[in-house]
Amino acid sequence: MLDLGWTELLVIGIVALIVVGPKDLPVLFRNVGKFVGKAKGMAREFSSAMNQAADDVGVKDIQKTLNTATNPVGSAMDGFKDAAKDVTSSLTDLDPESETGKMAAEKAERAKNAAKIHAATARAAAERKAREAEEALKKAEEYEAALAPDPTKES
Repeated sequence: MLDLGWTELLVIGIVALIVVGPKDLPVLFRNVGKFVGKAKGMAREFSSAMNQAADDVGVKDIQKTLNTATNPVGSAMDGFKDAAKDVTSSLTDLDPESETGKMAAEKAERAKNAAKIHAATARAAAERKAREAEEALKKAEEYEAALAPDPTKES
């Protein structure tokens, strides 16, 4: 916010007292307080609208995807847990023709697809790590063979 110290606020108060006068100063401060309150309310409303828009766009899904890339096995398990929760929570008595029922069905389908993606990502990461481990083991064996003395050669 503004970087005002006590001395700056004191100077502003003295100038306001001289310019506005002692009789109208409380009214001025009340109006400034109302303005600041309205500005904070607008900022809070804007922030909540932006968070809602980010949720609608799917920022949380992107965040889950990034978490999956960094920790595929743990994220796959989280994905399965989330999918199970979504599927069980959508099995309530909803009319499939209602908007709520349609949205619940879409959410369940997205959860299933997300679980499949998480599982495939985790599997691919595990396979990649296993392949890298095999390659590292082969290289280590090659280096050991290169460093070992050759028994056919006599010195």
